[in-house]
Amino acid sequence: MVLLESEQFLTELTRLFQKCRTSGSVFITLKKYDGRTKPVPRKGHVESFEPADNKCLLRATDGKKKISTVVSDSSEVSFGRSTCRDIKKSNI
Repeated sequence: MVLLESEQFLTELTRLFQKCRTSGSVFITLKKYDGRTKPVPRKGHVESFEPADNKCLLRATDGKKKISTVVSDSSEVSFGRSTCRDIKKSNI
């Protein structure tokens, strides 16, 4: 999975939609992201970890190519608008 910056993600997402326009599907998933890169241990040593701010991990795939980006809560609204605009542009 390729972790991209927000603008690069939108560009690649538009390409995925254009590629799958006539046949195929694009799957988008969204989940809360706290900045961890390692799993939380079940028992034993529990490290204290406080996320700096709320973030979302956004992933997209067409079954062959996978892309992802992390969006902070401060840029969430503008990123959402850009994503919706790109989806509409690709499907019209």
